[in-house]
Amino acid sequence: MSQKRLYELIYIVSPDATEQTITELHTQVESIVTRLQGEMVRTENWGRRRLAYRIGKHREGTYVLEVFNGTGELTKELDRRLKVTDNVIRHLLVRVDEDLKVAERDRARRQVEVDRRVAKGLPPLGQGRRRTGDDDDNDRAEV
Repeated sequence: MSQKRLYELIYIVSPDATEQTITELHTQVESIVTRLQGEMVRTENWGRRRLAYRIGKHREGTYVLEVFNGTGELTKELDRRLKVTDNVIRHLLVRVDEDLKVAERDRARRQVEVDRRVAKGLPPLGQGRRRTGDDDDNDRAEV
């Protein structure tokens, strides 16, 4: 059995679709996730937005974000289903657990750096000086 990972699915629904159609689509995604032993984490309807570029005849679409835990087989099935769904004009499915780990590690490292600067009596970063890409190298040299 594959390992469960955290994924984000964003799909754009045709502007011609009704709220009921979008709700049914969400229900289908949720049932697929549940059927394949996944777990829904969060759902957000971002509403109707203008597309960055024209997709087919569409200039606008309704954006929906779904975050779930699941396996690779689950993502394959969702991808397959969304490709054949007429109301979905575009979708993107990405794994985010690794990115979240990196972001959390960076956040923790920045917090340690701020705590260290405050302990030395220096202002935390972002107050009084601008952070550059060289800061990490300089900070390591101070240790």
